[in-house]
Amino acid sequence: MKALVIDDSKAMRIILKQILESIGGKVEEARSGTEGIEKLKTMEHPDVVLVDWNMPEMNGLDFLRSIRSEGANRKIPVMVVTTESEASQIEIALEAGADEYVMKPFTKTVIEEKLRLLGIK
Repeated sequence: MKALVIDDSKAMRIILKQILESIGGKVEEARSGTEGIEKLKTMEHPDVVLVDWNMPEMNGLDFLRSIRSEGANRKIPVMVVTTESEASQIEIALEAGADEYVMKPFTKTVIEEKLRLLGIK
């Protein structure tokens, strides 16, 4: 499994990377949606993108809308991993094209279950 983790928090990127690597994943990282889009241009097609909502430069929602409008990246499964917990926020993310939604804090088991739901693990 190839994954791209996009989060402005270095600690969160490390946590997600460790979880994904512990189940055999190869992980690329980005600090913003803008950097995430640049990474997608250089990395082989990832199996999943995990993206935070609240980031500088380009937030996760704008990142999601951007890749869903492009042909090449349109079908990459995207999991939003965020502190946003309002039902309306979840609905907005899903309408924008998120495939799964995880609220922080989370456990390794939650991430693994969401990957299974996406057919990745």
